[in-house]
Amino acid sequence: MATKRLFLEFGSGNDLHGADYTKAAVRAVEDAIHHSYISLLRTLQLDPEKMEVEVVIGVQKPEKVDTSTVKATLPYGQVSVNVVNGGLDISDNQADDRVVIASAAIVVRYDLPSS
Repeated sequence: MATKRLFLEFGSGNDLHGADYTKAAVRAVEDAIHHSYISLLRTLQLDPEKMEVEVVIGVQKPEKVDTSTVKATLPYGQVSVNVVNGGLDISDNQADDRVVIASAAIVVRYDLPSS
Protein backbone atom coordinates (compact mmCIF):
# COMPACT_ATOMS: atom_id res chain seq x y z
CA MET A 1 0.00 0.00 0.00
CA ALA A 2 1.05 3.60 -0.57
CA THR A 3 0.13 6.78 1.29
CA LYS A 4 -2.02 9.02 -0.93
CA ARG A 5 -3.21 12.55 -0.41
CA LEU A 6 -6.99 12.62 -0.05
CA PHE A 7 -7.64 16.20 1.04
CA LEU A 8 -6.00 19.60 1.12
CA GLU A 9 -7.84 22.29 3.05
CA PHE A 10 -6.98 25.90 3.88
CA GLY A 11 -7.99 28.26 6.64
CA SER A 12 -7.14 31.56 8.22
CA GLY A 13 -7.44 32.81 11.76
CA ASN A 14 -6.53 35.84 13.79
CA ASP A 15 -6.04 37.25 17.24
CA LEU A 16 -7.31 40.83 17.22
CA HIS A 17 -5.88 41.85 20.60
CA GLY A 18 -2.94 40.45 22.49
CA ALA A 19 -0.77 39.13 19.67
CA ASP A 20 -1.38 35.48 20.62
CA TYR A 21 0.14 33.46 17.77
CA THR A 22 -1.17 30.15 19.11
CA LYS A 23 -4.72 31.47 19.31
CA ALA A 24 -4.51 32.71 15.71
CA ALA A 25 -3.06 29.35 14.58
CA VAL A 26 -5.81 27.36 16.32
CA ARG A 27 -8.46 29.57 14.74
CA ALA A 28 -6.89 29.01 11.30
CA VAL A 29 -7.00 25.23 11.80
CA GLU A 30 -10.60 25.41 13.03
CA ASP A 31 -11.51 27.49 9.99
CA ALA A 32 -10.00 24.85 7.70
CA ILE A 33 -11.63 21.85 9.35
CA HIS A 34 -15.01 23.56 9.54
CA HIS A 35 -14.97 23.63 5.73
CA SER A 36 -14.48 19.88 5.53
CA TYR A 37 -16.69 16.87 5.91
CA ILE A 38 -14.64 13.79 5.21
CA SER A 39 -17.44 11.41 4.25
CA LEU A 40 -15.01 9.47 2.06
CA LEU A 41 -13.56 7.77 5.14
CA ARG A 42 -16.98 6.58 6.27
CA THR A 43 -18.02 5.59 2.74
CA LEU A 44 -14.90 3.45 2.29
CA GLN A 45 -15.04 2.25 5.93
CA LEU A 46 -11.58 3.63 6.70
CA ASP A 47 -10.45 4.18 10.28
CA PRO A 48 -10.06 7.97 10.81
CA GLU A 49 -7.37 7.34 13.43
CA LYS A 50 -5.13 5.89 10.70
CA MET A 51 -5.13 8.99 8.51
CA GLU A 52 -1.99 11.11 8.46
CA VAL A 53 -2.79 14.76 9.09
CA GLU A 54 -0.08 17.27 8.26
CA VAL A 55 -0.74 20.81 9.48
CA VAL A 56 1.34 23.72 8.20
CA ILE A 57 0.85 27.06 9.95
CA GLY A 58 2.20 30.36 8.64
CA VAL A 59 2.76 33.20 11.12
CA GLN A 60 5.26 36.02 11.45
CA LYS A 61 6.78 34.56 14.63
CA PRO A 62 6.71 30.75 14.31
CA GLU A 63 8.55 30.24 17.58
CA LYS A 64 5.57 31.72 19.47
CA VAL A 65 3.14 28.97 18.42
CA ASP A 66 2.51 26.12 20.87
CA THR A 67 2.34 23.18 18.46
CA SER A 68 0.84 20.82 21.05
CA THR A 69 -2.15 23.16 21.44
CA VAL A 70 -2.59 23.31 17.66
CA LYS A 71 -2.26 19.52 17.41
CA ALA A 72 -5.00 19.05 20.02
CA THR A 73 -7.41 20.93 17.73
CA LEU A 74 -7.56 17.99 15.31
CA PRO A 75 -10.07 15.32 16.36
CA TYR A 76 -8.59 12.35 14.45
CA GLY A 77 -5.50 10.94 12.93
CA GLN A 78 -1.77 10.93 13.37
CA VAL A 79 -1.15 14.67 13.46
CA SER A 80 2.06 16.56 12.77
CA VAL A 81 2.35 20.34 13.01
CA ASN A 82 4.95 22.46 11.23
CA VAL A 83 5.05 26.22 11.80
CA VAL A 84 6.72 28.38 9.17
CA ASN A 85 7.25 32.05 8.51
CA GLY A 86 4.11 33.53 6.93
CA GLY A 87 0.87 35.20 7.89
CA LEU A 88 0.65 38.88 8.80
CA ASP A 89 1.16 41.15 11.77
CA ILE A 90 -0.73 44.44 11.67
CA SER A 91 0.45 47.01 14.21
CA ASP A 92 -1.77 49.60 15.87
CA ASN A 93 0.80 52.02 17.26
CA GLN A 94 -1.84 54.27 18.81
CA ALA A 95 -3.20 51.44 20.93
CA ASP A 96 0.17 49.69 21.38
CA ASP A 97 -1.47 46.54 20.02
CA ARG A 98 -0.99 44.09 17.17
CA VAL A 99 -3.34 41.92 15.12
CA VAL A 100 -1.90 38.51 14.30
CA ILE A 101 -3.16 36.70 11.21
CA ALA A 102 -2.30 33.02 10.68
CA SER A 103 -2.73 30.79 7.64
CA ALA A 104 -3.21 27.04 7.85
CA ALA A 105 -2.94 24.25 5.30
CA ILE A 106 -4.10 20.78 6.29
CA VAL A 107 -3.10 17.77 4.24
CA VAL A 108 -4.82 14.43 4.89
CA ARG A 109 -3.16 11.27 3.63
CA TYR A 110 -4.19 7.65 3.94
CA ASP A 111 -2.43 4.38 3.25
CA LEU A 112 -4.46 3.06 0.30
CA PRO A 113 -3.88 0.15 -2.06
CA SER A 114 -1.96 1.04 -5.20
CA SER A 115 -3.94 0.98 -8.40
